[in-house]
Amino acid sequence: MGYQAVLFDMDGTVLDTLEDLYRAVNRSLEEFSLPTVNRERVRAGLGNGAAHLIDFCVPEDCPEARRQQVLDWYKPWYDAHCRIATQPYPGILPLMERLRDRGVKLAIISNKPDPAVRELAEAFFPGLLETAVGESETVRRKPDPSAVLTAARRMGVEIGKCVYVGDSEVDVETARNAGMDGIFVSWGFRDREQLIAAGAEKIADSAGALEELLMQ
Repeated sequence: MGYQAVLFDMDGTVLDTLEDLYRAVNRSLEEFSLPTVNRERVRAGLGNGAAHLIDFCVPEDCPEARRQQVLDWYKPWYDAHCRIATQPYPGILPLMERLRDRGVKLAIISNKPDPAVRELAEAFFPGLLETAVGESETVRRKPDPSAVLTAARRMGVEIGKCVYVGDSEVDVETARNAGMDGIFVSWGFRDREQLIAAGAEKIADSAGALEELLMQ
């Protein structure tokens, strides 16, 4: 294996967070008497942070002030209810353990706020990660490359020895912007056809297939 570090996107790649996100979005919409949305609508809005998700799910004619109210209500609600149905995707934990046992350094990257990212990382992947990086005052949301570059720097691994694993067009662009190899998974928030359309060249349909690509 040529890679010294694997940097994983979190939502839709290693953690199945869709159900908790779906519940939090609709609970927030209900709070302001706005129409709820289905899971596919929530899924399609994921990948660009909370503000984009809420903008995507509120009605088009919703006033900006009301959109902001929904967002401000959504954030603490989701933070308090983000671990009810969330769980790692099948095969991810054993894959991470095998990579760690081979001496590969692991990190998680997310557009969630940094404290939430670190909390979820510690809860679901204890002892497996070198670092976890979310949005903060010094780290911008993907597809800005600052999160993956920060993780690589913290781990002390050159960009050319890292690979980024994600599940969306945002992740494809993030890897490209960072000058980093990318592998993309089809079990998350975008399907294989959407990933190909975004320019993904290496796509895995299962944790086993991902491991094979990582070992090439």
